[in-house]
Amino acid sequence: MALVGHVARPHGIRGHVIVNLETDFPYDRFRAGEALFTRRGGALEQLTLTAVRFQAGRPIIGWMGPRDVNDVLPYVGAELRVPRAWLSALPEDVFYRHDLVGCRVELVDGQPVGIVRDVQGPLAGSCLVVASAHGEVLVPLAAEICTRIDVVGRTIVIDPPAGLLDLNAPSAGRPTRP
Repeated sequence: MALVGHVARPHGIRGHVIVNLETDFPYDRFRAGEALFTRRGGALEQLTLTAVRFQAGRPIIGWMGPRDVNDVLPYVGAELRVPRAWLSALPEDVFYRHDLVGCRVELVDGQPVGIVRDVQGPLAGSCLVVASAHGEVLVPLAAEICTRIDVVGRTIVIDPPAGLLDLNAPSAGRPTRP
């Protein structure tokens, strides 16, 4: 399942919620009649959208079932997902975030850096969270730094600016915090 949004908070008294987006295709994903999925108590729950409108770039949605604000309070913070098979095909050199997680990261000379554990930040200005030998390293997901991304080969080649990879490296002269 691919993440498309998070329930931010209730909106009004009629059982609607505001969604923080995690998709570049909000008008395709959030339409009346469409289905989204979430986990509640370990079980997968389908939410069939009955009302959708956009305000300040975010969808306000309602789905079958909730009638008032109290019915949607347990959903605050919930992830909204769709099956990966429902995702749109992307143009060349455009990737879904979940396709990057698990990729090996290496320098242009082939030296290994680590493995992508997550992609953080807003859709514009994202960073790869790379688990390296020296801890987590944040690598901006920018064409100038990520010079080659091969999701089929599960490899990302980077050419980072000087010092980027050393930000989390331990230093003998730096005191450690208790």
